[in-house]
Amino acid sequence: MRNHIVLFEPLMPANTGNIARTAAGTETVLHLIEPLGFSTDDKMMKRAGLDYWDKVEIIYHKNLVAFMESLGEKDRLYLVSKFAEKSYHEIDYTDKDLDYYFLFGKETTGLPEPFMRANPEKAIRIPQNDQNIRSLNLANSAAIVIYEALRQQSFPNLETTHLYEDDKLKD
Repeated sequence: MRNHIVLFEPLMPANTGNIARTAAGTETVLHLIEPLGFSTDDKMMKRAGLDYWDKVEIIYHKNLVAFMESLGEKDRLYLVSKFAEKSYHEIDYTDKDLDYYFLFGKETTGLPEPFMRANPEKAIRIPQNDQNIRSLNLANSAAIVIYEALRQQSFPNLETTHLYEDDKLKD
């Protein structure tokens, strides 16, 4: 079982950099669907990911069709969108025989509407007050969803506590 964050045509290097850092810290695979709105050599993107870039498994896809064709029978795809009827926490992400893919739309326009209409059963939503905001920040949304999957999976391969040699919180 592996988790995957998939970004459809991301525009903002800082968001992608922050998501890459989350991916590195959670052993999540990061997929980038082209075209990207920046160069992956972009200074802001590298800064957001700090020195973790070598710890991130990044897979590039030429377009949405190429990404969809890369999925196998044991892959479960979820489209993260405010236009979904089911909440992200209602899904069971614990089948060890499956890989879980969380596809997030472009910061400005989300996922293509025809694609969403063709796959409504795959759509999940993060609850929010739609009168106050259009959407949550992309990096925050990716972290919310991936950590729910990891929580259900009992945080595989992740430290749930960390002790420092000179722990200031201990007597």
